[in-house]
Amino acid sequence: MSLIQTENLTKIYGSGDTTVTALDHINLQVKEGEFVAVMGPSGCGKSTLLHLLGGLDRSTDGKVVINGTSLAEMKDDDLTKLRRQKIGFVFQFYNLIPVLTALENAALPETLDGAKPGEAKKNAATWLERFGLGERLNNRPDQLSGGQQQRVAVARALVAEPALILADEPTGNLDTRSGDEIAGLLRDVTKKYGRTVIMVTHDPRIAAYADRIIFLKDGKVVDEAILEKKNGKNAEVLANKMKEIGD
Repeated sequence: MSLIQTENLTKIYGSGDTTVTALDHINLQVKEGEFVAVMGPSGCGKSTLLHLLGGLDRSTDGKVVINGTSLAEMKDDDLTKLRRQKIGFVFQFYNLIPVLTALENAALPETLDGAKPGEAKKNAATWLERFGLGERLNNRPDQLSGGQQQRVAVARALVAEPALILADEPTGNLDTRSGDEIAGLLRDVTKKYGRTVIMVTHDPRIAAYADRIIFLKDGKVVDEAILEKKNGKNAEVLANKMKEIGD
């Protein structure tokens, strides 16, 4: 069953001579519990696609449908509520609040949504412990490594128990080892916890953790690959595919 799908999704910026088509009639479906990576050259529309899927921006044409509901038909207040309760976001630079502890940062979405502080922190602690940060609950971001900060960010994305996680270059600010740990963690989010993950990445090694790869170029889907077997050759295959597309 598809959790999210797009129908002729189009995004155009500017007008007249300055018109730029960031996305050009994108049609895709992502199933519940699927881990999908989106790859393509710089400027191909990867981040724009993620922003539209998450309701962070409005499309020029076409639509995004989540669980049968079209985002284009939702009022701004309802869209805000959907983002807060049904979608988790993970960004490249963590976006943690420096003065808050790991526990407080991870609990923030539920706290802002009106949950009792004790309940929000309990839920946050559960996710942080799952991600190996049980002894770091009271550490501030500047007391954590980059990989640990990103784990806090993933826990924060999951604390409200959303069905969908959108990750925009989640390993782009990490070293190789930490990047692999985060990619493996996102895979666990789908396989162990049943969430759907859509991840934008330029790194073939990180994309190889996904179930399916969607390739974009010039705002269009130009190819896709299904990775049924996990092995060391997948990253090489994806790297060669990126060369064909033109990175």
